[in-house]
Amino acid sequence: MKIALMDSGIGLLAAAAAVRRLRPDADLVLSSDPDGMPWGPRTPQDLTGHALAVADAAAAHRPDALIVACNTASVHALPALRARLEPGIPVIGTVPAIKPAAAGGGRVAIWATPATTGSPYQRDLIERFARDADVTEVPCPGLADAVQYADEQAIDETIAAAAALTPPGVRAVVLGCTHYELVAERIRGAVQRPGRPPLVLHGSAGAVAAQALRRIGELPGSDPAEAAPTLTVLLSGREERLPAAALAYAEGRLLATVSPAL
Repeated sequence: MKIALMDSGIGLLAAAAAVRRLRPDADLVLSSDPDGMPWGPRTPQDLTGHALAVADAAAAHRPDALIVACNTASVHALPALRARLEPGIPVIGTVPAIKPAAAGGGRVAIWATPATTGSPYQRDLIERFARDADVTEVPCPGLADAVQYADEQAIDETIAAAAALTPPGVRAVVLGCTHYELVAERIRGAVQRPGRPPLVLHGSAGAVAAQALRRIGELPGSDPAEAAPTLTVLLSGREERLPAAALAYAEGRLLATVSPAL
């Protein structure tokens, strides 16, 4: 079994690690676009072109499924990606976990990139799944870039800025960008208030990993001791090793046991 994942950068690590935990025997293809990132400021047409190129590079390795591990690409390019690759390769998009966050009750904050915050796409999800919830949209300028380059100071500063915009009574935070899942515990530490119930963070990595298995008729589980999975890393179409910045995160170190970073 082979699962491919695509993103503009290393935000795909969270979903890739989730697939690895569910199926330690799965071969993985990680296709990203460091030459073309960030995708957020691009026009939808331009972004779709980049996403198709990254998807085509992954598809050349004949995966059983492709996870679009990027909220922005899922918003703008998912129909084009499915038209290009399905039915031969099932394409699984990433949707912010607004529905389960709202279902838990209480105040909810959605941390997302400035391009996604306030967008018709996100507002539609809020209207459909959180109409009766107390929702605050929190833009996080610079956080995805800081995570991408493992810039510790910038990560601390951008998380602190977003935490300052997050209402003190928030019970749950939706991580509306896949990059944010790599620093989830740092976000929890910045938002959690003394004396308040434990903050609940809602990411998408586990859900999209499980959905990919369902789409290809596979179940979780295998003997990690017997698994001999491969990891293929494509950077703007070039086959290379994991970027060194990936090792700053637990998810990257998990995957690096198969493919060491440069």
